[in-house]
Amino acid sequence: MGEYTQVHLVRHGEVYNPGGVLYGRLPGFHLSDNGKAQAAMVADALADRDIVAVIASPLQRAQETAAPIAARHDLPVDTDPDLIESANFLEGRRFSPGDGAWRDPRVWWYLRNPFTPSWGEPYTQIAARMTTTVDKARARAAGHEAVCVSHQLPIWTLRLHLIGKRLWHDPRRRQCAIASVTSLIYDGDRLVDVVYTTAAGG
Repeated sequence: MGEYTQVHLVRHGEVYNPGGVLYGRLPGFHLSDNGKAQAAMVADALADRDIVAVIASPLQRAQETAAPIAARHDLPVDTDPDLIESANFLEGRRFSPGDGAWRDPRVWWYLRNPFTPSWGEPYTQIAARMTTTVDKARARAAGHEAVCVSHQLPIWTLRLHLIGKRLWHDPRRRQCAIASVTSLIYDGDRLVDVVYTTAAGG
């Protein structure tokens, strides 16, 4: 039997977004006070783990979530652009219930194909870049543990890919709450388990 390696995929904490926009990759969206508390709770939950690397998406909310985790292990926060949020052509718009955005004919073309999806980065592309990132983190932390701080859709798409499920899905059924941890457990190069926890209460 080989040595066990774990890669913990952490979704960032709650974002300060009073305008209720789809922020995607837009700059300037940071953690709310509640999000900062969630990040601290995740750091506490991972404090006794054998973590040797903390890697984050370049977006501010991910960097701010990674910071207390790294600090607990006296590590720097490394940045990997492949952990970034999925590209979405509708970012910057509001899509709150009742605001009428979905009735705007200008967005209909983007909604034509939910299987790719037509409104943003293809699921296959998300899965490929996330797989590359996790493979690098796993190699770097061989026999130990690494943390990768990312975003809901990239984490969920990677999980579907790794367990052999179809990539298109109902977004309401994603098991990837704010500040959650999806742990990938490897025996050598073989994925042997996926463990999901909500250290910050989801």
